[in-house]
Amino acid sequence: MSSDRLIYLPLGGAGEIGMNCYVYGYGPKDAERLIVVDLGVTFPNMDTTPGVDLIMADVSWLEARKDRIEAVFITHAHEDHVGAVGHLYERLGAPLIYARAFTANIARRKLDEYAIEAEAVKTASPWPETVQAGPFTVGFLPISHSVPESSALVIDTPAGRVVHTGDFKLDETPVVGEPFDRALWESVAKPGVRALVCDSTNVFSGHAGRSESTVGPEIKKLVAGQKGMVIATTFASNIARVKTLAEAGRATGRSICLLGRAMRRMIEAAVETGILTDFPTVVSPEDAREIPRDNLMLLVTGSQGERRAATAQLANGKYMGLSLSEGDLFLFSSKTIPGNERDVIRIINQLSEQGVDVVDDSSGLYHVSGHANRPDLEQMHQLVNPQIVVPMHGEHRHLREHVKLGQTNGFQGIVAVNGMMIDLSGNAPSVAEYIESGRTYLDGAVQIGAFDGIVRDRIRMALNGHVIVTVIVDEDGEPLGEPWCELRGLAETGTSNAPLVEVLEHDLGQFLMRASDKTLMDDDALEDELKKLTRQVTQTEIGKKVEVTCVISRLS
Repeated sequence: MSSDRLIYLPLGGAGEIGMNCYVYGYGPKDAERLIVVDLGVTFPNMDTTPGVDLIMADVSWLEARKDRIEAVFITHAHEDHVGAVGHLYERLGAPLIYARAFTANIARRKLDEYAIEAEAVKTASPWPETVQAGPFTVGFLPISHSVPESSALVIDTPAGRVVHTGDFKLDETPVVGEPFDRALWESVAKPGVRALVCDSTNVFSGHAGRSESTVGPEIKKLVAGQKGMVIATTFASNIARVKTLAEAGRATGRSICLLGRAMRRMIEAAVETGILTDFPTVVSPEDAREIPRDNLMLLVTGSQGERRAATAQLANGKYMGLSLSEGDLFLFSSKTIPGNERDVIRIINQLSEQGVDVVDDSSGLYHVSGHANRPDLEQMHQLVNPQIVVPMHGEHRHLREHVKLGQTNGFQGIVAVNGMMIDLSGNAPSVAEYIESGRTYLDGAVQIGAFDGIVRDRIRMALNGHVIVTVIVDEDGEPLGEPWCELRGLAETGTSNAPLVEVLEHDLGQFLMRASDKTLMDDDALEDELKKLTRQVTQTEIGKKVEVTCVISRLS
């Protein structure tokens, strides 16, 4: 028997929705050649990750083995699959990146932000064309989703065929992009499939998925009935939906204006790659300001409540010289991703305060999901007929339910979360080992680890407030003057009804007068005592043990 093994290792996207990053390996144990599938991001939360710009998978395990990486394959152009390519590319040893034309266009734009040559991305043709990457033969198998040219990956190895679905739905009339081709998928499954690594997002949705083509007539009807300006937001990458919205506006005699860099970039990429050939003519924001409100439709970014996107800016009052008025209609033609509810509701309330009528997806008329629902997942299982079903792209509850669904229909499966390496070589999947997995934060211009303590310190300062204590000690080890304090994020007056800063400075000054020579000569000991006393005083005065920074200056 061969000592080589076939492994699957999720680093992101398994046990969560977003931040997709998966690794496949084949070869001798601990010497496998590797390919990476997707390098995505997820987005920060002001409560748990304040100040962070983006969140990516921790690729330290891959970075330590970058000499074994054959290539990176990107399934489609959503940010949670392609958003980290520029940030992580060089850390992975600058491997070639393969993607289909539209996704490749987006990936090159992201690499360009880091001055990485466009040649790093290779445009792949769809199945049956393939790419050879070490022991892997990889093909891009077209599948419908909410972004053009989405593809599953057919990964052939000496241990058998793996089908990695990426994000998908079974849509035979997707408006933009390739329809689901059942016969093509049947031909791929015919030789036998060892493992189906499958999207799990909508496993709890019991009804069959709806086609993108069902949304257009409802949106057109809604827009036609409006008197004021119409504004609509959706995922910028959902080219089909953006086109549907634009066509609804044009059909009702409205000029179309795109607001938001991401939306303009996606439309430009779709036109450049030939996916869009008949998108309605758009007007600039400058020209839009001169058009009567009842003849104008804005298509804007920010469907998930992103604070810097066009939707949030309009909700705050004005964007690019355009503002909303009472009687305007704002349509959320999108689903709110779990975790973003608070930000979206905040914006809806801001719009309501301006007298704007808001329509969301609660009716189900103006949005359809890009992910396969439970009946569609069952169809995929039966169509591919794999030896093993491995759920991915979902929270733990989604993965577990997906395994149960497969088992109900006679397929063996395994729940694999981030950091869990699965051996797919034998007749049944097994856990080969666990590796350290986590998150990397893009914090301004630098990448930091989730456990570096930086974000933790921000949260603690936000929760507790901050005091800076400054002390000057002369060359003889004697305090020079009184200590002084600077307060941030704290009440000015405590229970003693005296200014908190004065209470602190008085008590700290009293401490310095009675401190021992040993303490005054030892910076660490002095700092510990100053911090302890500061927290005791603030706890007594305002009920908070604050964060404290001590600045001890010694004269020489």
